Amino acid sequence: MKIGIPTEIKALEGRVGLVPAACAELVRHGHEVLVQAGAGARSGYADGDYTAAGARVVPDAASLYGEAGLIVKVKEPLDGDLAHLRPDHILFCYLHLAANRDLAERLRALGITAVAFETVRVGRSLPLLAPMSEIAGRLAVQVGAHLLHQPQGGKGLLLGGLPAASRGHVVVLGAGVAGSAAVEAAAALGARVTVFDISAERMDAMRRVGGNVTALYAYQQAIGETLADADLLIGAVLLPGRRAPHLVTREMLRAMAPGSVAVDISVDQGGCLETTRATTYEAPTYVEEGVTHFCVTNMPGAVPRTSSQALSASLIPHVLRLAQPDWEEDMALMEGVNVRAGVYVNAAVKAEMEN
Repeated sequence: MKIGIPTEIKALEGRVGLVPAACAELVRHGHEVLVQAGAGARSGYADGDYTAAGARVVPDAASLYGEAGLIVKVKEPLDGDLAHLRPDHILFCYLHLAANRDLAERLRALGITAVAFETVRVGRSLPLLAPMSEIAGRLAVQVGAHLLHQPQGGKGLLLGGLPAASRGHVVVLGAGVAGSAAVEAAAALGARVTVFDISAERMDAMRRVGGNVTALYAYQQAIGETLADADLLIGAVLLPGRRAPHLVTREMLRAMAPGSVAVDISVDQGGCLETTRATTYEAPTYVEEGVTHFCVTNMPGAVPRTSSQALSASLIPHVLRLAQPDWEEDMALMEGVNVRAGVYVNAAVKAEMEN
């Protein structure tokens, strides 16, 4: 199969669908790999690195989409990508259609086969979402700590505190991959951490992270009471394929002191805060109810070298399978099919679209 790796066109998105080593693996299995010129530059990979791996570098998107049958990219297609997509393409990328009905309808109208990384499921795990979730969880703490600095409009607070100075309080909603990574990063800084979840198993795991971590059941009342003392709120709620539920209302957010920070990792699925609205790295923050919000939809794109390497390692076995004629026998990939031949296929996505 001819597999195409286009240049990402989302604002300040630095990731690339596959790193050169992954392309070499595809070539070794007899596939032809086309890479758009400059696709890997922001991840630190020159065109020559792809050529050395056996891929063929093509000059522009039209050339790449025109030849390739399987398109492997990172973020959802924008207008510039959609202009090149055809019904016979297989598109393999993050889609997050529950929060983007317009894109969902355009893909359906195209008749394309669109397989979403975030709904490929192996058992109970989401192997193509997990590495980016972990990165986003860590970044949420790093970004939140920075936004708490006084020059950024924050409280002027050091999250870990010092002798004679109080620790900052980090509240995390959700103890999945992203939430767990956020809890571990915040706890390692020395912050006081409260994490909410509904799973006894996850709450137990979070409590064992450290003595400065408290794990509580996600009662709305308990979340509201805790927010009054929070410095940094991190939303990390995920219902695969579905819109994230609003666990924090505007009224609840008002309890947070001015200069506090909210980072909503769930923004790709619509966000778990009532006040969430999607932003980009060009204008990443806004203030609602005195709280600085960071709701960038491609958080891991800020660390593209790390992100691309981690994503490629997770992707390569699934790309190899998707490139086979009998890929539909793979149940994990079939879980990932969101749209095909004008029909919504994934049950969760279909339910959202029919809502």
